[in-house]
Amino acid sequence: MSIKKYQAKRKFEKTSEPKGRIEKTNKKRFVIQEHWASHHHFDFRLEINGVLRSWAIPKELPKKEKIKRLAVQVENHPIDYINFHGIIPSGQYGAGRVEIFDKGKYKMIEQDKNKIIFELKGKKIKGQYILIRMKNTKNWLIWKIK
Repeated sequence: MSIKKYQAKRKFEKTSEPKGRIEKTNKKRFVIQEHWASHHHFDFRLEINGVLRSWAIPKELPKKEKIKRLAVQVENHPIDYINFHGIIPSGQYGAGRVEIFDKGKYKMIEQDKNKIIFELKGKKIKGQYILIRMKNTKNWLIWKIK
C-alpha cells in the first residue's frame, strides 16, 4: 500500500491536508467525509494495512439494505487524514469544503482484490456492507447487506 499518488496530487505548502505517512495499526477505523468539491460527494475510507483505502461515493452510503451506490476508488490516503476537515483551497486538487460526516470502528468480515465485506460501527452508519469491484476497474458498488 502506498500514498505516493496522494502526495503527488497535492501542494502541501498551499493546503492544510496532512502530508502523512503509512502507519501500521490494527485499529480498524473508518471515516466518511462529506466533500463539497466540483461535485458534492462523500469520501468513504477504511483503515487497511497502514493507509486509508478510499472511495468517492456520489450519494450518502445507503442506510437500507439492497440500495446500491457507485463507489469510485481513489488514491490511498494517509492514516492522519481520518481527522481531516476544513477547506482545500481553490486551485488545489479536490478544492472545496470537507466535513466529517461519520466515523468509527469497523470489523473486517471478508476481503480479496474484488470484494470487501465489513461491519460499520459509527454514530450514524451501522451495519454490514459489501464493496464489489466492477470488472477490474476503479468502479465499485457498495450496499448494505444486514
